[in-house]
Amino acid sequence: MKKTAQLTMLESFIKELGYTLRYEKGNFLGGECRLKEDKVVVINKFLPLEGKISSLAQVISKINPTGISAEIQKILDLTRLS
Repeated sequence: MKKTAQLTMLESFIKELGYTLRYEKGNFLGGECRLKEDKVVVINKFLPLEGKISSLAQVISKINPTGISAEIQKILDLTRLS
């Protein structure tokens, strides 16, 4: 599966979990945070494609949701191996 398709799947899954996904510039990798009642995932927009995938995979692993599809689980497993 292409990296852009992996990124799109992870982005969609994050949104399905009720999080707002934001790409911002700054001196950070990314992560999950809560702003009052909002659940937000912030990713550094200057990361390479692999870095964005890795950051989103780490956030999903940290959240540890139920009902992860086989495709998403495969991406998470691949990023842990890297």
